[in-house]
Amino acid sequence: MELNTKFWGYRRSNGTVGVRNHVLILPTIVCATQSAMRITELVQGTVSFVHQHGCAQVGVDYEQTFRTYVGIGCNPNVYGVVVLGLGCETHQGRSVADEIAKRTGKPVELVSIQDNSGTLMTIAKGAQVAARMVQDASMQRREECDISELIVATECGGSDACSGLSANPAVGVVSDMVVDGGGTAILAETSEIIGAEHLLAGRAVDDKVAKRVYEVIAAMEQKAIFMGVDIRTGNPTPGNIKGGLSSLEEKSLGAAAKAGSRPLQELIEYAEHPTKKGLVWMDTPGQDIEQLTGMVAGGAQVVLFTSGRGTPTGSPIAPVIKIATNTRMFENMADNMDMNAGTIIEGMESVQAVGRRIYDEVLHVATGKWTKAEILKQYDFGINRIGPTF
Repeated sequence: MELNTKFWGYRRSNGTVGVRNHVLILPTIVCATQSAMRITELVQGTVSFVHQHGCAQVGVDYEQTFRTYVGIGCNPNVYGVVVLGLGCETHQGRSVADEIAKRTGKPVELVSIQDNSGTLMTIAKGAQVAARMVQDASMQRREECDISELIVATECGGSDACSGLSANPAVGVVSDMVVDGGGTAILAETSEIIGAEHLLAGRAVDDKVAKRVYEVIAAMEQKAIFMGVDIRTGNPTPGNIKGGLSSLEEKSLGAAAKAGSRPLQELIEYAEHPTKKGLVWMDTPGQDIEQLTGMVAGGAQVVLFTSGRGTPTGSPIAPVIKIATNTRMFENMADNMDMNAGTIIEGMESVQAVGRRIYDEVLHVATGKWTKAEILKQYDFGINRIGPTF
């Protein structure tokens, strides 16, 4: 059967392609998040999220949070952005708004709580701006696009003994298919690659990338040592162990399977946009929502999320396709899981067959099919924090 490489997406003015057409209400400070959520309640077609970031951050911690805010606003799934600030915070809304506008050319407007005499007037003003953007966004039509224009993020959470045998290698097949089609696949979860790093280093396109692989693994282990703990204290998690995983190395070998078999092109920082096509590794923590946020801020339009124990995690910006590693959990959490790879464990389908099925689903979702997390408005957001708060 001939492989389909086409989907219908929204072409942006800067040439990127979105698979959704959101108007984002982007709160740059924790105390603006509730006002942002009120705006989304008033204006259909808008999305937002609650977080605890944006104030009293300095140095690299400030820079990473700023990069994440800007990256979320720049994601091609966003038509336009209403940046919602307080006015006195470290992460000034004006800086975020200007950077998004400069990089993308999309509609961006700033609304400040202090400049609008409090939250009630701010909500009214933000809703007016958002309503206008939504109406403009509704006029944009999808057009035929190619798989080469997609960045597909891969993630596993709540892993079990089946993860490395079913869903993860099936996602690895999808990763290869996307890369072979000229697109980009992102691998993340640095803390969950420990013990399998040699496999990825061996596939690096050059010695510089291979060296970087070992550097980020060493840095992740050093963080644990600095805290006075063994990283294996938290990995595998109690849920992983209950699901049958015996060691961090076993978990890592399963997690690395999501990367398929193609060469590793580059290793990028948290929330950084890939500079190359193909397989890319983003240096993220293992915490599900933080890594998901980082990859979406890096430009991923679609996320493949495997789970053996089950999780409702989603994103306000990118559709998250949930893939169960075993049939029992798929049936138990049918409200949250989109696909079942447990058929591999049961001998009913091959890894390649399930991979092809997931690939087809990526194109369906990219064309407009809603995922369970979207339907249930599971809008999770969290940024990996680096330094202390002052």
